Amino acid sequence: MTPASTGASTSVGAVASVSSAALPPVSATRMSPGGPGYRRMSLALFLAGVATFALLYSTQALLPLISGDFAVSASDASWTVSAATGGLALFVLPMSALSERFGRRTVMTVSLAVAVTLGLLVPFAPSLGALVALRALQGAALAGLPASATAYLAEEVTPKALVTAIGLFVAGNSVGGMSGRVITGWVAQEWGWRVAVGAIGLLAVVCAVAFRLLLPAPRHFRPGSLRPRVLAGTVRRHLANPLLRRLFAIGALFMTVFGGVYTVIGYRLTEAPFSLPQGVVGSVFLVYLVGTVSASAAGRLVGRLGRRGALYAGGGTTAVGLVLSLAGSLPVVLLGLVLITAGFFAGHAVASSAVGRTADEGRAQAAALYQSAYYVGSSAGSAVGAMAFHAGGWAGTVAVGLVAVAGVAAITLAGTRAAARAAVARTA
Repeated sequence: MTPASTGASTSVGAVASVSSAALPPVSATRMSPGGPGYRRMSLALFLAGVATFALLYSTQALLPLISGDFAVSASDASWTVSAATGGLALFVLPMSALSERFGRRTVMTVSLAVAVTLGLLVPFAPSLGALVALRALQGAALAGLPASATAYLAEEVTPKALVTAIGLFVAGNSVGGMSGRVITGWVAQEWGWRVAVGAIGLLAVVCAVAFRLLLPAPRHFRPGSLRPRVLAGTVRRHLANPLLRRLFAIGALFMTVFGGVYTVIGYRLTEAPFSLPQGVVGSVFLVYLVGTVSASAAGRLVGRLGRRGALYAGGGTTAVGLVLSLAGSLPVVLLGLVLITAGFFAGHAVASSAVGRTADEGRAQAAALYQSAYYVGSSAGSAVGAMAFHAGGWAGTVAVGLVAVAGVAAITLAGTRAAARAAVARTA
């Protein structure tokens, strides 16, 4: 950002003569809705979210076709999803450390560039093993996005606008997940899964270029240390925080539900009694639009119900959706998917924004730990959900999801009780 764009003087003497008392407070220079740069920032991170989820889950709607092409089971094909999310989970913490040293915008730009390049290679994978390996590398590359984006927002956006800003980034995730699956569904029906994932790679190229051109330069970033001992100490302090531990677990459990449901749903809808064609199955993912709305509305939900109330609402909505998805009627199943999606994205937006507000140091590491837990949940959900489907059909996958939602409720209840005890102790 140029001096002119920040309102700073270009004269060194003038800068030196300004007293610290005359400098605006940090809160006055942060972005807020309606303020300078906020729309550009929101659109840039929205597009980054689109590219991240479109690439990360590009094979999910295509699993029945991949199973047929390589003559493998649903459990084997699901590794093309689990490998990507697992790679992200493993590398998100190291990538967050790099963002502390080299800057959020730099790490996000490089991560997107590498992930997009790998995305253009995925269609040429000669075997399932090669496809899984490429997807693992792609997930590792994408690890630079989620934690860095959350830390960027926590540093550059006013606290009151943080939940809304993160909600918009999560909304981009939902649009990316939806568009990736819808596009791949229809393209694969005509030209096969390889052309379909290639189309997603081209979409991600456009998003990556627009992201880099739009995202404002950070104004509040201060480089940190790359020393392992410093990083380990920051991580230990985050893991010692009971609230952060609960938020990490909640993110993992919400994503366990979501990963399991959307990894397996394609198999269920292409089989009897529905027997839908691939293009129509891809269009089912239009329900992600509901996630876009619920993630964007997370700030208002927290304002009305509080953070824990919003988490209860998200978990309850997800549980009702899981139960409805057991029906033999396609409209009822779709309603169930709508509720699962709305509950998941609302819960994720609330939990991830709470991490950014809770951590007063090492925000990138706190966000990275949340994202690591979140994508471990995705990998576990994809793998366990597919195995449960193989063993017990859709009811098995739903059972896994309900257990995870029960975990969200139990952890949130523990947080409610801890807050009540703390309030009593303060008044004693």
